[in-house]
Amino acid sequence: MSLWRIVLKSLRQHSLSTAITSVSIALAAGLLMAVWSVKEQAQATFTQIDGGFDAVLGARSSKLQLVLNAVFHLEASPANIAWNDFLEVQKHPGVELAVPIAMGDNFRGYRVVGTSPEMFTKSEFSPGKRHSVEKPGRFFDPTLREAVVGSFAARRLGLSYGSKFRPFHGLNFDEDHEHEDEYVVVGILEPSNTPADKVLWIPLEGVQHMSGHAVETATDVSAVLVKLRSPLAGPALEQLYNKKGNRLTFAWPMGATMADLFNKIGWFDRVLALVAALVAVVAAGSVLASIYNSMNERRRQIAIMRALGARRSTVASTVVLEAVAIAILGGLIGFGIYGAIMTTAGAVIRAQTGVVLDVLAWNPVLVWAPSGLIALSALAGIVPALKAYRTDVAENLAPIS
Repeated sequence: MSLWRIVLKSLRQHSLSTAITSVSIALAAGLLMAVWSVKEQAQATFTQIDGGFDAVLGARSSKLQLVLNAVFHLEASPANIAWNDFLEVQKHPGVELAVPIAMGDNFRGYRVVGTSPEMFTKSEFSPGKRHSVEKPGRFFDPTLREAVVGSFAARRLGLSYGSKFRPFHGLNFDEDHEHEDEYVVVGILEPSNTPADKVLWIPLEGVQHMSGHAVETATDVSAVLVKLRSPLAGPALEQLYNKKGNRLTFAWPMGATMADLFNKIGWFDRVLALVAALVAVVAAGSVLASIYNSMNERRRQIAIMRALGARRSTVASTVVLEAVAIAILGGLIGFGIYGAIMTTAGAVIRAQTGVVLDVLAWNPVLVWAPSGLIALSALAGIVPALKAYRTDVAENLAPIS
């Protein structure tokens, strides 16, 4: 305890340098923990979300584009497919459920997607969970101009049960391209923490026959979400559409498709991790510089300690402990920075994709990152500790003239 009292007294005496050094440690710890957590959570979440479906059938394009467009409501639709293509895959013996979707409109930046009621009543967005609406709402009637709005979109747009809106043409909001068709909100989806939360859902024919849309595409759909009866049907359908055919693409399995995306952008994660590691090294260097530069001021204090019976090893230990104490303080502040970064990143990801990151989710990085920085700081403290160890007692106890 006496060693720690000496350490705490030294930290108070050099409070400014202690604060600055601790903040540098905190930034390193917070950045490293946040980068690692966002990467792992995002990858795990995006590869697991499928909206309750196993595959997407769409126009000839990359599998990734189809999944991003049809499931995550990102990217643009490569092209439409004919109604007969939907009927064909729907009748396939390996298909349990096929749900068509049509898009091409928005309401103040949030996508308006046409679909059938089966999207909500027959599919599970996660095992054992189906979409439901807040009371007193209901799902839309496919023959009427009604809408069901995702919880996130409803909150951002100020829509509630009974609200009315007119979609705008295109995926990007332009107030000069408002449609004449007006829809009434008959239901707000309960939060599902999936991309469905940021979409305004209307009947399929509402998009197909909306004013201003081309008549010749009035029966086309953007894509078909497919649920298979068994995994064995996947290779057969992939062979049918991707190998033998050349008009359509069958994106299956969706998890592997999203994993390919993260493999492609893995270099970006590595760059961020490298930046965080460099910040950690710089922070450890600042610990070394801060303590080492103060050693000239401490020589007399160290000499007095030695004269009072303190061993060389004891004096050196107090210096290392001081470096560790600064790192511990920085690590504690780092958790606050981690929370701020995660909250900000989570808000951006949710606004763009509807996917929710858990700020409080456990990750081993929350242990090894602060622990690593403490160990690195302890190593950095060895250099000034050696200087303290070699301090000459007689020379530094001489009267100051």
